[in-house]
Amino acid sequence: MTHAPFDPASATIVIVTYNRSHLLTGLLESITAMDPKPGHVVIIDNASSDDTTDVVESFRPTLGTEVVYRRLETNTGGSGGFSEGMRTAYELGSEWIWMMDDDVEVVTDGLAKMGKWAPRFKSIQGRRYDYDGSEFYWQYRIAERMGIPIPFAPSGFDASGFKEMNSGCFEGMFIHRSIVRQIGLPDHRFFIYWDDQMYGWLASRKTTAVIVDEFVLRRTREIKQWDMGIRHMNASSNAYRFYIMRNRAYIKHYYRVHGNYNPVLFGLGTSMTFAKELIRLLFVERTVRGTSNLFRGLKEGGKLSRDRSWTPMPALED
Repeated sequence: MTHAPFDPASATIVIVTYNRSHLLTGLLESITAMDPKPGHVVIIDNASSDDTTDVVESFRPTLGTEVVYRRLETNTGGSGGFSEGMRTAYELGSEWIWMMDDDVEVVTDGLAKMGKWAPRFKSIQGRRYDYDGSEFYWQYRIAERMGIPIPFAPSGFDASGFKEMNSGCFEGMFIHRSIVRQIGLPDHRFFIYWDDQMYGWLASRKTTAVIVDEFVLRRTREIKQWDMGIRHMNASSNAYRFYIMRNRAYIKHYYRVHGNYNPVLFGLGTSMTFAKELIRLLFVERTVRGTSNLFRGLKEGGKLSRDRSWTPMPALED
């Protein structure tokens, strides 16, 4: 069986941004330098109050590809932005959708590198350089029944150049429309956190999802970290602390729907997540302030998990 060669024009880059026009500028400059370029660039603006609109308009004449700019009326979080961005790209007829935040830049031949794998796989994650130019390690596998990342999954690649994954990251997810059609849009209800991991898990149930040994993005925002030697732990925020605990309820709902829910193991995963966030507070941010947000998230998540009217995001139809 032969596969059609990858057409860069069939791909759309989806960017979600919020009040970080200086970072968005760097990303759009890197897209200007890309070779080849995608057919479209979709920019979802989460109701920014800075000069994001002016920045986008200034790049229209020079970006070298069609720009679709959507400024939302309210801030829907990264989850809502990526859901709207994927919907827009899908409605444009895009065969491939490449998701990214505004705090990365694209390597000049990044699309060609991703396209090299497109004939073989339909859910692909590329690699990233960190802010300082080092290799960024992304936790590409989750312990399914616990619903948490496996922090020490092997980082090396063999001669095949790829590894199977059962998770996802919207900072670089490259996904085919046939998979989007089957699993629907990213769930905007997450607001932030766990949304991309869940979406990648759903994709891996429909196709062989892989992370490939191709550096295609570089992070442009420095984040406070605790160097653990093999891995790093990043600083967080009170909002993230709340949603990382609250959104466990949505993971539980998806697991129930797909027959993957084990109350003991999932509860263990929730406890480990809570403990990890306490460690993050103590060793990265050097404070105990913020623990109330973890408890608030647990309380709100408990209410959401008891909602028997909940349903997953529906599949799409062409």
